[in-house]
Amino acid sequence: MTSANSTADKANAWHDLTTTMRDGLRLYGRHYPATHPSSRRAVLCLPGLTRNSRDFHDIAMALADDATAPRDVYTLDSRGRGASDHDPDWNKYSVPVETADALDFLTRLDVHHVAVLGTSRGGILAMTMAAARPSAIGAAILNDVGPVIERNGLARIMAYVGRIPVPIDWAEAARMTLDMSGQHFPLMTLDDAAVLARQWFNEANGKPVPAYDPALAKTLMLPDGPLPPLWKQFGALAHVPVLALRGGRSDLLSEQSVSDMIKRHPNLVAHTVPDEGHAPLLRDAATQDVIKAFLQRTD
Repeated sequence: MTSANSTADKANAWHDLTTTMRDGLRLYGRHYPATHPSSRRAVLCLPGLTRNSRDFHDIAMALADDATAPRDVYTLDSRGRGASDHDPDWNKYSVPVETADALDFLTRLDVHHVAVLGTSRGGILAMTMAAARPSAIGAAILNDVGPVIERNGLARIMAYVGRIPVPIDWAEAARMTLDMSGQHFPLMTLDDAAVLARQWFNEANGKPVPAYDPALAKTLMLPDGPLPPLWKQFGALAHVPVLALRGGRSDLLSEQSVSDMIKRHPNLVAHTVPDEGHAPLLRDAATQDVIKAFLQRTD
């Protein structure tokens, strides 16, 4: 693993990480170091299906720079996303391979018992990581995902993967982001959308370009019947405390699913992020405070 220091200002207070996987693919990650030496549990952030490390910048800064309990935060772009290499074999865009990648990433870092903050697909990876290597995880934060995935929400995601047109400039990218997100994030402004657009798209020659391999769409298939539940995978988290975040307007994680998760997990707490859909952006102070408090209880 190699790293290159960024500038010291808070807008770029991370180290870039590059890790070579077993098959030779290079994956990108970030390290947001605690602002002063800390023995508190580190956090690994894993993004959603088509998303990347940039989604976690605000929460990573809030955790690393916390006045009373700073902690190291790491992020990882799954293969084919963000700044990671695209895989020539699209079949490797799978949960088992991405689980192995995340565990190998932690091994290279020599970081153990982390708190995994997983958004959507990243939360599924948190469950499968706990099943594959229980000692790797000391706590989990599932951001708008659980063992039961709502069919309508998954169908909506599948409808845009690999099909979003590339905007001609960043102004159009912001408008496009607002148009696509307004129904699920009614409080979003155009300025908010401009920030999100920088997360949704990579940049090349000053213009937005796709931030994930379009071949990812080949891995998606909606079954004819109900989606198979992931209760077995969720059960792998039974030995660690869990925080379940749900967007109040989510179409992927239902209130009933959260209720069932609470019944099955003796050490799970839930929090609803109002006026946000799938998946909560983790940018508001209230949600950040919930995450901070949960992590401090698990240290």
